[in-house]
Order: sequence, then structure tokens, then C-alpha cells
Amino acid sequence: MTEYLDVVIVGAGLSGIGAAYRLQTTCPGKSYAILENRPDMGGTWDLFRYPGIRSDSDMFTLGYPFKPWRDAKAIADGSAILRYIEETAAENGIDRSIRYRTKVIAADWSGETARWTLTLEVGDESGAVERREIECGFLYTCAGYYNYEHGHTPEFPGAATFSGQIVHPQFWPEDLDYTGKRVVVIGSGATAVTLLPSMAEDTSMVTMLQRSPTWISAVPSRDKTADKLRELLPANLAHRLIRGKNILTNIAIYQYCRHWPAAARKMLTAQTTRILGDEKLVAEHFTPRYNPWDQRLCAAPGADFFKAIKKGKAQVVTDQIETFVPEGIRLKSGRVLEADVIITATGLDMLAFGGITLRVDGDPVKVSDQYVWEGTMLTGVPNFGICVGYTNASWTLRSDLTSRMVCRVLNYMDHNGIAAVVPQPEGPITERPLLDLASGYIQRAIDQFPRQGTRTPWRMRQNYLLDTLATMNTDLGRTLRATPRSAVAKPVPVA
Repeated sequence: MTEYLDVVIVGAGLSGIGAAYRLQTTCPGKSYAILENRPDMGGTWDLFRYPGIRSDSDMFTLGYPFKPWRDAKAIADGSAILRYIEETAAENGIDRSIRYRTKVIAADWSGETARWTLTLEVGDESGAVERREIECGFLYTCAGYYNYEHGHTPEFPGAATFSGQIVHPQFWPEDLDYTGKRVVVIGSGATAVTLLPSMAEDTSMVTMLQRSPTWISAVPSRDKTADKLRELLPANLAHRLIRGKNILTNIAIYQYCRHWPAAARKMLTAQTTRILGDEKLVAEHFTPRYNPWDQRLCAAPGADFFKAIKKGKAQVVTDQIETFVPEGIRLKSGRVLEADVIITATGLDMLAFGGITLRVDGDPVKVSDQYVWEGTMLTGVPNFGICVGYTNASWTLRSDLTSRMVCRVLNYMDHNGIAAVVPQPEGPITERPLLDLASGYIQRAIDQFPRQGTRTPWRMRQNYLLDTLATMNTDLGRTLRATPRSAVAKPVPVA
């Protein structure tokens, strides 16, 4: 018999484990499984192993609202985040519901039976892969938005002539020895900003090569207010207060940058100049053309990035690559950056919903033609939830809201005898990109993702407070088209 589950969650990362917790506690009668393509849980925090891998959001908001963050660092190392995810799964028995080495290739919806049939590739430790099928009533993808199998690496002229080693951070070699070597990191995003100070003490020189400057803000590595609250109050109460404080602070900073960009530029430039003590250096390498939060703001905990430069252990070069040469990289200016190791921190390759092929009653779904409803479901696709976090704040703030909404929809269906729901616009929707940032990795692939609108319930506001009010109070019957159970054929078991 083909196995049937009420809910299938795709992905056992930070979002997937959180989704399982919400499902267990809010919809306790539902059968479910988490299907994870990789051999371990953790998602991003298990995949990336490069030096210094860490969160770029504070852990009081990146962590779960139901599990207090107890470690000292507010901006946490990747290994600490992975332990936190593993602990959450073990404490709640979620780990027993994870099926590893299980990749969802395709999902076919039948309106006749109100079920998804999932085509899976199930592997084992030997590398053998077997195709299987399972069925479910609701499919919820928590697989993030980038491709785990390869990152974005441009075609660099002359790369084959380079005599050293070229590494992409997404696939960091365990045996890479860069001690005493000259390292060039291509890129200026969060990964490059993390790598530079983490490698500086062990290399002879580490250089961040950027095509244009990025906004980088020094932030405290520890939250002194949080430390005091955790010292004085019970863990759960302290966590709620710290989380609320940080949510409000982050919203205020984002809104300040968006509404008063000139003042925000001045504030960030002054901060960087105060740390480095060199106005010319700041003007050349740390004053971007774009405004803060047109792209995601990079964090430097404890100003580690700037301190490594000030100590002379690292440098930033702003120029364009002409070609790789045997000894390193020749720039458009004619300068040659000598290198033993080149790290291509050139960004992510985005992938919608883990690359699952969706079909509804035999017709392929063109995801980019659909609109997102309440940041949770798609038009044209019944009983299908998507988890997309915030771009301007901690991912988990939005992903947890989405999981709560999925559970709310499931309970609404049960209470009203509904077999299937699909978002249905009441009128025309004014289109906006789903991920509204100018970052290169987003712009390269935005046409592969669904769209959002400019008004509720089709808009993702990037504001946790407003989204919480909308998500938990929206009238589900107004914009969800429902199919009653009485209108659905009884599924025929498949041998």
C-alpha cells in the first residue's frame, strides 16, 4: 500500500524543525514526516563549514520563540546553531520523524482525491538510490531558497592557469591548509566579511577583493542587556523580553535606514571611520553607491572585520578582475594580487522550493506566475505551504509565523470539513517581486520565484509586528477557496 501522511515537511533545517514543533503542538493528531535530502539535519548550519561560519542575526530572534537561547554569544558560531537545532529536535522527539537521504523530485496534486503524490529519490550509505512514492494531504516546503548542490561562481578568465587552489565556501575542503599563505577572497557579502577576520591570524595576508563596496556595520558580539536579564529572570521570561527588545530594535533600524537613507549613510560611515581612523580608506572601500538595506546589511561582530584590517593582517581591494594568472589575479588597474588560495565567495545559486516539480491535476505549475498569500501559500496550488523568511531581519521570525499559519489552516480545514484549500484573489493584484532586495544573488533568479502584491493578504511586509497581526487574524474563509470533503472521491489504495 502507498504510505499516506497528513503532512509532509520538506527540509530538516532550522525552519523544518520549527515547523514540526508547531505541527506537533498545534495539530497533535496529524501524522507527518520530515523529508531531508542530506544525511544530517541542520540545513545551512550543517552544510557550510568554512572558517568562522556564523549567524548574521542575533540568536534571540534567529532562535525559536519556544526554546530560549542560552549561549553567551548573541551572534553565534555555526556549530553552536547546529547544536541548538539538534537539541530542539531531540527534546521534542522530532528527530524520530526525519527521513534522511530522501529527496522530493516531484509533487502531483489530484483534485479528485485531494492528495499529493510525491515522487522521491531515497538513497542509502552506499550511494544507491531508489525511486519511491508516498501520498500526503498537505505539503509544506521548508527547504530554503538556494541550491545546496552548487553555489554561484562566475566564469573567470584564465582560472585554469592559476597555480594555486580555488575554493568555493559552500564546499569547503576539510584538509585545506592556508597557514602562512596568501589568500584572496572574491566577494564582499556576509561570507567574505566572515572569512576575512577568521583567517587573518593564520595567513600571511588575506585580501577581500570587491568589485564595489558593501555596507558593513560593527555590532556587539554579546548583548549586555540580554546577559543581565538572563542573570536576573527565569529563562523563558528573559528570552521573551530579550526577543521583544531585539525585534523592536531591528525594525527601528531598518525603518530608519529606509526612511532617512542619507542619515543612515552618514551614521555607518562615521562608525567605520571611528574604528579604522582613516577617512580615505573608508571613502574608497566602505562607502557604497547604494543605500543601506537596498541590499542586506553585513554584520561585523565586535568589529572583528575592521580590527583585522587595522592590525595589518588583512586588506580590502576595490577593483575588477581582468584575468587569473599563474601567480594570482590581474586586475583591470594592472595590479596583480598574488595568491596561493583563491576563495570565490561570489554568492548563492537560488532555487525555489528545493527544485520540486509541481503539477496540479496533470498540469505543470509555473511558480513565477503565482502569488504568495499571507507569506504561506500559493495561488493555483492547493494544500501547499511555503516557508520563506525575512530578508531584512532574522529568517526564523517569518518562518515561525508561516508555520503557525499552516497549522491554523489545517485546523480550519478540520473544523469545517474541508478537504482542500487554495488562495483565490478577489480582484487584480498589483505585482511586486517576492524578495525585494537589489542583491545580485536575488536579482539573478527572482524570475524563478512567485510574486507578491502590494496589499494584504498578498504582501509580505518585512515587518514582524504587522505580519503577526495579519497572519493570526486574517479571515481564512475570505480568500481561501475550499473544497468540502463530501466533494472528494475516496482514495483507492495503490499496491
